[in-house]
Amino acid sequence: MQSPIGVFDSGYGGLTVLKEIVNKLPQYDYIYLGDNARSPYGNRSFDTVYHYTLECVQWFFQQGCSLVILACNTASAKALRTIQQNDLPGIGTDKRVLGVIRPTTEIIGNFSESGSVGILATNGTVASQSYPVEIDKFFPGLKVYQEACPMWVPLVENNEYDSHGADYFVKKNLHSLFDKGENIDVVLLACTHYPLLKEKIEEHLPVGVKLLSQGEIVADSLSEYLRRHPEIESQCSKNGRKVFYTTDATEDFDNHATTFFGEAVQSIHLDLDSQ
Repeated sequence: MQSPIGVFDSGYGGLTVLKEIVNKLPQYDYIYLGDNARSPYGNRSFDTVYHYTLECVQWFFQQGCSLVILACNTASAKALRTIQQNDLPGIGTDKRVLGVIRPTTEIIGNFSESGSVGILATNGTVASQSYPVEIDKFFPGLKVYQEACPMWVPLVENNEYDSHGADYFVKKNLHSLFDKGENIDVVLLACTHYPLLKEKIEEHLPVGVKLLSQGEIVADSLSEYLRRHPEIESQCSKNGRKVFYTTDATEDFDNHATTFFGEAVQSIHLDLDSQ
């Protein structure tokens, strides 16, 4: 039986994570689903994000996936814990759902010498307080400063990430972040869209500040997880296949996805209402 690894995002951003996972673990089969018809998730309520995410997770399980990665910070912040604690026990003990927040918070403190880190994220992720709470479990003394960047996702999705407008908003949000914590020496891009703005961000970061993206961190963490859990790893099929789904228009998805994933993508339309 085919059992791909499922990778979920509210839109395109998770493709930056999938790209790094495939680079690290090319032998596995993957299914990617972007819930573009209902994105963005960032400003939606906890309850709405939970219901949307659970619906998509259940669809992955119907496709034979034993393991689903929520490659979406908002879904990881607002839905993951409830799904893991309340839903998975009733769905099956052989199913796993993982997120992108925990792998990052487990190691972020290792990169900081000043004891102060910055988080750049969507409104929803910042409001959830998931990063400060999770980081405190691993690095209790670390100071965490957050900055919501509501314009960054629209800039990326409208192919304006290399524009002067992007410069304006990147500078504005970075100034605001460093006004909160001037000793910050590590900045995390806590949204999977933000790697497309990486060059702009690096231009405007103070000298010596480290910039972290989640893709490689999540890929390394997944590799280690599969090593530690052979009972899950053995279920994952290994033909090197990648299949892409979107809940919105495929042509639009494919155009954007190629930018995020770094190679041509051909997606399949998914109507969740008909499932």
